[in-house]
Amino acid sequence: MAPDGQISLSGAIAPNVYDAEPIPAAAMEAIQQLLASGDLFRYTAAKDSPVALLEAEFAQMMGARFALAVSSCSAALFLSLKALNLPKGAKVLIPAFTFAAVPSAVVHADCIPVMVEVGANYRLDMADFAAKLPGADAVLISHMRGHTSDMDAIMALSDAAGLPVIEDAAHSLGTQWQGRKVGTIGRVGCFSFQSYKLVNAGEGGILITDDADLAARAVIMSGAYEENWKKHPGFADSLCAWQNKLPLYNLRLQNLSAAVIRPQLPEVDRRVRDGLRNHDHVARRLNQSAHLRVPDALPPERRAPDSIQFNLIGAWSDEAALRFQAEAKLRGISVQVFGLSQGNARAFWNWQFLGDVPDLPQTRAMLMRACDVRLPARLRIEELDFIASALLDAAKVALP
Repeated sequence: MAPDGQISLSGAIAPNVYDAEPIPAAAMEAIQQLLASGDLFRYTAAKDSPVALLEAEFAQMMGARFALAVSSCSAALFLSLKALNLPKGAKVLIPAFTFAAVPSAVVHADCIPVMVEVGANYRLDMADFAAKLPGADAVLISHMRGHTSDMDAIMALSDAAGLPVIEDAAHSLGTQWQGRKVGTIGRVGCFSFQSYKLVNAGEGGILITDDADLAARAVIMSGAYEENWKKHPGFADSLCAWQNKLPLYNLRLQNLSAAVIRPQLPEVDRRVRDGLRNHDHVARRLNQSAHLRVPDALPPERRAPDSIQFNLIGAWSDEAALRFQAEAKLRGISVQVFGLSQGNARAFWNWQFLGDVPDLPQTRAMLMRACDVRLPARLRIEELDFIASALLDAAKVALP
């Protein structure tokens, strides 16, 4: 990826698309208090630790009964799978377009990922999903880069088959489907607080659910040893039943991270609004090109993007696609063509830890021409126009 502030061919300074929004002053104050006290462990306080308060606030914001803050979204996915009490070797359907951490979480949970084809709009191919549903034990849907698959169809088919659905909503905080918050549609929703997400704590994650027993199992396995589970109010009876009966994976979030996250939660709605404005502004311009296309959202989806994805359409060779990537970089904008970036963790054929991967021609074809550019919510209109112009100019040069 190109460094921020790179001078474009026109001599102008390209916008910085990597820095997150500044950490709120309230977080700075809370961090100073924590450092002065040394009270960084979530279970030191008898109650109302920053992590516990974050869980209560996030659950309320999402309209969920329970929330558990953990070290990463990957940890949340892993704990969700373990809390479902799936048998060893259970088959878990996942989209073939996702981040390597998703199949890794499935493997870590002693399950087998079964990849489902993804279309040119970055969403699950429902025909392939239906074909692979028989014999599956669970469904893990990644709303990759914030693109929501057809959750009505996914839930109808999964419910009919009696399969639990986990939502990997790492990129989808603030997204809605049919007016429902993404992450609250399946049995469990998992979110990320990693630096490039809507809420930035560097690292961190959280899972939400309305299932008290599932939440209790996840709490114990997250590392609520001895009687620390008593510091999770609201479902003590369920927690007591699992004490000392489940392994401890120690995936807890620390108080410093919670102190960074909590003051950002009131900013979510504003960031969603600004991010959608930015995305749609750039999308309108890119769609004027005969060579670039931003796929439409599905009608029930209200997106919350902090990046933009678009496809190279027409007679693009691999060489021309790489030339486009290079020309954009010369203009100060880093573009990632998923399938042409060596070792890309989002290209399923690079997941060598799975052994032999299946042939997924539809997903492969999409990844070979799908492009990714960051668009933080803080960007101004003139910066968005710089990005769009650079991409349009690069496409003209790469594929005249």
